[in-house]
Amino acid sequence: MERLWAWDRPASVREIVDDLNRTRPVAYTTVTTVADILHQKGWLSRHKEGRAWIYAPTRSRAAHTAELMRDALGDTGDQHAALQLFVDSMDSTQARTLRDILDRTENGRP
Repeated sequence: MERLWAWDRPASVREIVDDLNRTRPVAYTTVTTVADILHQKGWLSRHKEGRAWIYAPTRSRAAHTAELMRDALGDTGDQHAALQLFVDSMDSTQARTLRDILDRTENGRP
């Protein structure tokens, strides 16, 4: 997923394997299996080009991160405390960004 999000374009398993092998050895079959599982879960779309499957993320990295945050918040028994600890851990830039987003949302702006 990281590679596909960074590249911002569809890619074949061969491209992903070749890129991963620059930093650590990985088997073609391993990447094929993971890509197939992610496709079955709905995280990747795919189409055939010749004999190769070409994969693309079905959602952006930001959308995926937001979903993880919603899931984590939903798993806590005390959402107020969890949100408070999360906000307390933000740096000033992140806090300002959150304030801006909340202001825009409350005022009906995207």
